[in-house]
Amino acid sequence: MNSNELDRTDVAILQALQANGRLSNVDLADHVHLSPPATLARVRRLEQEGFIEGYAALLSREKLGHDNLALIEIALELHQHQRIAEVLTQLTAMAEVMELYHVTGEYDYMLKVSVENTRALDRFISEQLIPLPGIARIHTSIVLKELKATTQLKLPNA
Repeated sequence: MNSNELDRTDVAILQALQANGRLSNVDLADHVHLSPPATLARVRRLEQEGFIEGYAALLSREKLGHDNLALIEIALELHQHQRIAEVLTQLTAMAEVMELYHVTGEYDYMLKVSVENTRALDRFISEQLIPLPGIARIHTSIVLKELKATTQLKLPNA
């Protein structure tokens, strides 16, 4: 099933769960005007078909002492591209890396990194990124103000 095959009720379920993943099945059923068993069956189908990948609590970086958010671009040396899998394994294992993207343009990868302060960012870059094999260049941008951050996707109109 692809997004074109979602009906209005499926979309309504996905929208409601995006806004509040802790919504009870009874409340969700009331919201989408179905019985609780029918709603649960739809949610389970949406999970099985991969439309719902999981559920998580969204934590406050600031409350947990992560006051710095940085976007880091990494370019690999041309002759080191055979070591990409090793580099990616190491990058994905780093707790500071919240998101990792393979991108087009001047750099090969972009990381979204959360750290406590600029000293922690300096340590992260100096002790974890620079020693990686085949790193040619690193470009770091510190986020001054987060203007929009969301986990909610635009859903198709059904």
